[in-house]
Amino acid sequence: MTRTPLMAGNWKMNLDHLEATATIQRLHWALQDANFDYGKAEVAVLPPFTDLRSVQTVTDADNMSIRYGAQDVSVHPDGAYTGEISARMLSKLGCSYVVVGHSERRQYHGETDQEVGEKALAALAGGMVPIICVGEALAIRKAGEHVAYTLAQIDAVFAELAPELASRSVVAYEPIWAIGTGEVATPADAQEVCGAIRERLAELYGRDAAEAIRILYGGSVKSSNVAAIMAEPDVDGGLVGGASLDPEEFARVCRFSEYIA
Repeated sequence: MTRTPLMAGNWKMNLDHLEATATIQRLHWALQDANFDYGKAEVAVLPPFTDLRSVQTVTDADNMSIRYGAQDVSVHPDGAYTGEISARMLSKLGCSYVVVGHSERRQYHGETDQEVGEKALAALAGGMVPIICVGEALAIRKAGEHVAYTLAQIDAVFAELAPELASRSVVAYEPIWAIGTGEVATPADAQEVCGAIRERLAELYGRDAAEAIRILYGGSVKSSNVAAIMAEPDVDGGLVGGASLDPEEFARVCRFSEYIA
């Protein structure tokens, strides 16, 4: 694989700043004890905003190789937008990544593809990498329209991004029906959509650019299924939810290459 895999742990609305500090320290120790090679996979955590300063402090103090990022970003650079967090603020906290368009943001906050594209632009302007989430609900999957639906999201979001910006982005395919349910797309299911996404990106930006963009799979990823999912040619990592809250389990997920024959 020419693309460095990325395992990004989305903590969602879990862990206060003290719990976050303990969790990332335990993750660091678990990977260290296993002699983990960060050249084989990049590891990142995505804590709540209130945890970011604590995570920054401990990762800097212990010289950790674990990166971190935010779960959302405002489309606005500053101003009278109570409760929102700008890209500049996140950049000052040392964030490497920002999740944009997570299905929960789309569902509970009504985010549109256009807004997701604008958030991706904001993250990129702040020097961070957007993790652009796309994916379908169960009814769409059962209707056999999951590929077309997901590609329509890609078209709408990436319409905001020039080629040089698109190449700096990450895509996360997250079938909504598999998030936090214990259900997981089969490796073939994940490859079908991730492969289709790469082909669409090739149509939009050219083959070389598409081959450089990392495409993650998200949806009940854990140590027992990660190796089979990661063996697929167009899956370049995982957007990991519940399993990332257990540092020892997440460390096993990050070590997926040890389980691939």
